[in-house]
Amino acid sequence: MEPTKIQWSLGYTLNTGNFQSLRLDCQVTDYVRDDETTKEASDRVYAFVEQELINKLNEAKEELG
Repeated sequence: MEPTKIQWSLGYTLNTGNFQSLRLDCQVTDYVRDDETTKEASDRVYAFVEQELINKLNEAKEELG
């Protein structure tokens, strides 16, 4: 039997002014590990995607000034 696959995708649209915007998306696929439930795996993958999106959003804001 194949391990259960977990996939999360989050996105955010940042208004950069002058009728322009920047769209950031992050998606990760992983598998349930031997020592965790499907819910725990989902929470782990979601937390990673959420934090990665926040980090990249902050980087983009810095670059845009």
